[in-house]
Amino acid sequence: MLDLNFIKKIKQDAEAVISELLDKAQLSQGSVFVLGCSSSEICGNRIGTASSAEAAQALYDVLLPELNRRGVYLAAQCCEHLNRALVVERTVALRQGLDIVNVVPHAHAGGASATLAYSLFDDPVMVETIKADAGMDVGGTLIGMHLRATAVPVKTTVRTIGEAIVICARTRPKFIGGERAIYNQDLL
Repeated sequence: MLDLNFIKKIKQDAEAVISELLDKAQLSQGSVFVLGCSSSEICGNRIGTASSAEAAQALYDVLLPELNRRGVYLAAQCCEHLNRALVVERTVALRQGLDIVNVVPHAHAGGASATLAYSLFDDPVMVETIKADAGMDVGGTLIGMHLRATAVPVKTTVRTIGEAIVICARTRPKFIGGERAIYNQDLL
């Protein structure tokens, strides 16, 4: 059982990181936010060694209301034991044309965060990949494969949640021309 002061710290850290990231990312309604979260790392343990439903719940207590307020969908990444598959709402999977796969995350295959998401979502489904508009990696879970092609790091003032290092990113459209581009004059 986690100390109440530590749960409070998780929530304070999460609130600072999430609000700053979302303000900088300027996501539109209907955007997708990917979360990779090691609850073990939040609690100061090595990733995958001490899954904590309490730590995940403290993070979600802050994250979900803020995403819901902004009309942004959460994609919760599982751990490597489920090949970093994601929990999403069925509407997201259908809207993006994603293939739904059959697995149910739990603490030792999926992790506390994905397990919690699966229990909290209205109509959860599992998908193998997604192209999210922004994301937060809590504890070195490697979310990059689930972000759109041009990811831009977002430095936040607070850089940890609990004991876990946090790396945040937003995405932007690709630049395909501009002042540095060189063009083949024969094709103009």
